[in-house]
Amino acid sequence: QVQLVESGGGLVQTGGTLRLSCVASGFMFPSYTMNWYRQAPGKERELVATIYSPTGLRKYGDSVKGRFTISRDDAHDTVFLEMNSLKPEDTAVYSCNAQGADRYYGINYWGKGTLVTVSS
Repeated sequence: QVQLVESGGGLVQTGGTLRLSCVASGFMFPSYTMNWYRQAPGKERELVATIYSPTGLRKYGDSVKGRFTISRDDAHDTVFLEMNSLKPEDTAVYSCNAQGADRYYGINYWGKGTLVTVSS
């Protein structure tokens, strides 16, 4: 059974730090590009960060460049999002997404998300 389970969300003050984790199971994690998305109330879903398989190349949305860092641990089927210098506008539900590469191209899996709230 495929699962993506996010954790690490919570309430933090402006300027604070949070580290999100997403643990995967049920599929060949190293062969999937991993994305973090977020969706704030009343807004469209936004791609925050991507770490590609197999290159490990990282890309970030303009709103988080220089503040967020995505990383992955293929030995433990986990992707992380380190979030620094948090702002109230970072408040959203953060979800991880697995996007198949190579032979798994076209396959997508989603987690249920974890809520991040940044107080001003």
